Amino acid sequence: MTKLIEWLSFVIMKYLIVIFASLFLSNTGLAQQGDLDSLKSEILNLKLDVDQIVVNLELSKSKFQRGIFVATLGYTITIVGGLMLGRENDELGQGLLVVGGVTGGIGTYMLVDAFKYLGRVRRRPSP
Repeated sequence: MTKLIEWLSFVIMKYLIVIFASLFLSNTGLAQQGDLDSLKSEILNLKLDVDQIVVNLELSKSKFQRGIFVATLGYTITIVGGLMLGRENDELGQGLLVVGGVTGGIGTYMLVDAFKYLGRVRRRPSP
């Protein structure tokens, strides 16, 4: 997960550099005060967007890690319950299968739910 966050931050920074360079190079009248103000406000908006992306990634990371833990625990319990079937603890094995399956399903839901933060963006009014 750490590699994913590092990769996403690298990609975001790369796009910010490209956007900044294209804004700077495409605008030949940067000496005018109005253009400088516009460029400054655009850079501030980009900084706010990047800050919001970082916050959303942190929220997603913690929920994703909890989901992995719960799902792994649930499916481990399911495997233990399956191994107990057909032996002297058959009823316990059946119970573990049900409990592990439900726990694993909850963990999988938590994993999927963690991705909702990645789609959230700061809404700003269009100019």
